[in-house]
Amino acid sequence: MHVVNVEIKARLGDEEKVRRVLAEKKAFFKGKDHQVDTYFKINNGRLKLRQGNIENKLVYYDRRNEKGPKQSDVLLFEVGKDSDSLKKALSKALGVLVVVDKMREIYFVGNVKIHIDEVKGLGSFVEIEAIDENGSIGVEELRKQCEEFMKLFGIREEDLVPISYSDLLLKKKE
Repeated sequence: MHVVNVEIKARLGDEEKVRRVLAEKKAFFKGKDHQVDTYFKINNGRLKLRQGNIENKLVYYDRRNEKGPKQSDVLLFEVGKDSDSLKKALSKALGVLVVVDKMREIYFVGNVKIHIDEVKGLGSFVEIEAIDENGSIGVEELRKQCEEFMKLFGIREEDLVPISYSDLLLKKKE
């Protein structure tokens, strides 16, 4: 499945404010998921295998590293719960770049997906993903949705993180 996202990642400042806004918006709580994302070495974009209790996907995405709402072009492939064989094959074929281990709370308000993440070795974050699964919303509307939640959550410019968790962990290793 090909989807277009406009998304941000930010350090989690006022967690209670985020939770209050989610309650006011009557967000659907999908659940809390322990996710392990294995990133593989590839030449273009990013390829990760997400293994969790709720989400189990092979994900390829291409996104620029920049602060603020940014577009991601994403290809998703559902792999189910038995993904260890796929992980072994991809690890042998491509090599593992880095592994991201996190506890993620997953919420939805319409087509907007909100994550509250606790990432091992990095700390607490909030992510906002405005998602267009079939091309009916458009990038500008997705950007507006993302910006609206940023304002509601009180996310400041200095809270924004322009790179992925994988990049943050790789920088930490340097």
